[in-house]
Amino acid sequence: MPTSLRAAVDDSLAYALEAHNLSVEQIAELMSYGSFWTLYKHLADLNLKLTQVRAFEHACGIDLLSRYFAAGAGRLVIDIPTGRAANAEDMQALQLNINQAVGALLAFYSGKEGADATLAALTTSMTELAWHRENVRKSASPELQLEVTP
Repeated sequence: MPTSLRAAVDDSLAYALEAHNLSVEQIAELMSYGSFWTLYKHLADLNLKLTQVRAFEHACGIDLLSRYFAAGAGRLVIDIPTGRAANAEDMQALQLNINQAVGALLAFYSGKEGADATLAALTTSMTELAWHRENVRKSASPELQLEVTP
């Protein structure tokens, strides 16, 4: 999670270069900038237009600016996966993750567990709950099933 707008921009550019081998010039082209110098100036001044943020994130392949803005507003961001029918194993995994998160919280508050391990357990549980939340939300209008199971 970026701690500043500068870090969000720099980390996005670094990710684009490392993961997709994209330079700022190539990102500017993907964003349909007339000149890559314009993008350089906007990024240097941290003056990217709001309408260009999603295009920048899409070109870089990572959504660090959105995450930074959400965190700055005191919001938690969790990737919500696409839904599918839940089975007994999914429910057992959810229950196990929630129990582990509560155990990690108890251990953290008693000084027996570190913050990083506690945050990891909480994030795993929240992600699992978000998956089930999305399944329930989409139950009224299910998506086309493209996944074939043998």
